[in-house]
Amino acid sequence: MPAAASDGVKSVTRVFDLLELIADAGGDVTLSELSASADLPLPTIHRLLRTLVSLGYARQLANRRYALGPRLVRLGEAANRKFGRIAMPQLKDLVERLGETSNLATIDGDRVIYVSQAPSPHAMRMFTEVGRRSYLHSTGVGKAILAQMSDEAVRDIISRTGMPHDTERSLGTIDALLADLAVTRERGYAIDDGEQEIGVRCYAMAVPDMPTLTAVSVSGPVARVDEGFAERAIPVLREVVAEISALSSAS
Repeated sequence: MPAAASDGVKSVTRVFDLLELIADAGGDVTLSELSASADLPLPTIHRLLRTLVSLGYARQLANRRYALGPRLVRLGEAANRKFGRIAMPQLKDLVERLGETSNLATIDGDRVIYVSQAPSPHAMRMFTEVGRRSYLHSTGVGKAILAQMSDEAVRDIISRTGMPHDTERSLGTIDALLADLAVTRERGYAIDDGEQEIGVRCYAMAVPDMPTLTAVSVSGPVARVDEGFAERAIPVLREVVAEISALSSAS
């Protein structure tokens, strides 16, 4: 490869590394914090940040911290829509086989964002608007995503977001959340038992080998989504997340 092309590839890699570091830090970071995390000279970081700011992919805040820029929102929304469309056949298959609403969600900063949904045919059903951002600790998909992280990473996120209660059943302490995640990792799926919405139960499972932490859920009223439902749902969820993972790798 010619030297110029090689240098160009290195620059692109460095830019995306910086964007990832800003995202991992919760969306904004100081230049010194980036310097401590990135294996790059400070002048190089500063030069790349100036370019990102000029293009709108980063912002310099009044307190001189650097944040992700507004042009990334459009790219993220377009990517989420495309990804949601790709996975829609699998979500519809979940609904046909289980009769309850299915959702696909990914991590978005320190929150979870719903990117696709196939609704239940029942009049009484779970409904979450596509594009909605929710706290990770109080949703099935959020906990399935958190379970893929280390406890230290989970603590970092909760230190930034806190643990607001959506309902009286929401987990309220970091120790309770970490205990819940330990069980989730052991059994392979997360449960939201009225933690986001009273009277609604959700079973969620991480999609393996994804570039962004992702999960699929199936949710409905507790009158229908009971232990018998779970016995039927978990094997189907395993099939579906494997199919979505394979689709993502193929695309």
